[in-house]
Amino acid sequence: MTHPTSSGPRHAILREVGLRDGLQSVATIVPTAAKLQWIRDAYDAGEREIEVGSFVPPRLLPQLADTAEVLAFAQTLPGLKASVLVPNLKGAERAIECKAEAMLLPLSASYKHSLANLRKTPEEVVADIARIRDARDAMGAKTKIEIGISTAFGCTIQGDVPEDEVVRLVKAVLDEGVDAVGLADTVGYADPAQVKRLYEKVLRVAGDKLDCAHFHDTRGLGLANCFAAWEMGIRRFDASIAGIGGCPHAPGASGNVAMEDAAYMFASMGVDTGLDFDRLIALRGRVGQWLQGEALHGNVWRAGLPKTMKKEAEHA
Repeated sequence: MTHPTSSGPRHAILREVGLRDGLQSVATIVPTAAKLQWIRDAYDAGEREIEVGSFVPPRLLPQLADTAEVLAFAQTLPGLKASVLVPNLKGAERAIECKAEAMLLPLSASYKHSLANLRKTPEEVVADIARIRDARDAMGAKTKIEIGISTAFGCTIQGDVPEDEVVRLVKAVLDEGVDAVGLADTVGYADPAQVKRLYEKVLRVAGDKLDCAHFHDTRGLGLANCFAAWEMGIRRFDASIAGIGGCPHAPGASGNVAMEDAAYMFASMGVDTGLDFDRLIALRGRVGQWLQGEALHGNVWRAGLPKTMKKEAEHA
C-alpha cells in the first residue's frame, strides 16, 4: 500500500492526549467525574481518538489512578477509540483485561533517556514489547499495540539522537509484530527540516505502519512540525487541549501542541478534522477551571477564528 502524500486525502485525525500526557505532568489531581465530563465534551466536539490514561502504579502517578474507570466510560461512546499508555507487561495485561482498543508503549531512541524514564535500555524495552505481544496473542485479545518512539529528535539528557538509531528501533519493533509506530519529539527539539528528513527515512522501512506524529511546543515549533509531517503524508497527530503536558526529563517543556491550535491550522488549510471549534474552546475553559493554577498554552483561543473562516462556516 502506498502511503498518502501531501496531495492525498484532505482529512486529519487529532488524538487527544491531555488526559494522559497532560495530567501526568501537573500536580493537580482531576476528579474522576470531571475526567468523564472532559471525555464527553471532547466527544461532543468531534474527537474520536482519546488517550484516556495510563496503567502505571498509582503511587507513581496518582493523577492517573482511575484509568480503568475512565476507560470503561470512554468505551460507552459509539465510535470512540480509547487508548492507554502502558510502561510494562503488567500494565499491558491490565489494558488487555479492560479491552482497551489500543495500548501505547513508549520506546526511547535515547539510551540515557530510556534508563532515566523506564530504568531499562532500549534493547530491554524491545524485548518487553515482544513479551507483551506474546501475552496479547496468547489471550486472544484484539488490543492494538502502538509504539511511540520517544526522544526521536533529540534528548535533554543525551543530546543528539542518531537518526539511524531511530530507524533501527522502528525496524526492531516491526519485526516483533507491532501494529503501528509513531515518532515523538518528547523534549521539543525538532525543526521542520529535521521532521521531514526523519519521517522520510522511517517511512522507507515502516510504510503505512508509521501513522502518528507527537510534537511538543517547547520552543514554538509544534505546529510547524505538524505541517512538515503532514507534507510527508502523516494524517494522525497527538495534541492536548490547552497545550498541557510535558516530560519529567525535559526542563522547561511547555507541553504538547494545543488541540485547538492544531484544529485551527488544519481547518484553515481546508483539511477536515471533524472538530467543532466553538465546542473545543468551551472545553478549554472547563479544563482551565479544573486545572486552576496550572500553566495553560495555545494561541487561537484568545483571538477566535478569523472572519474569513467564519464566513466560510456560515455558507457551508
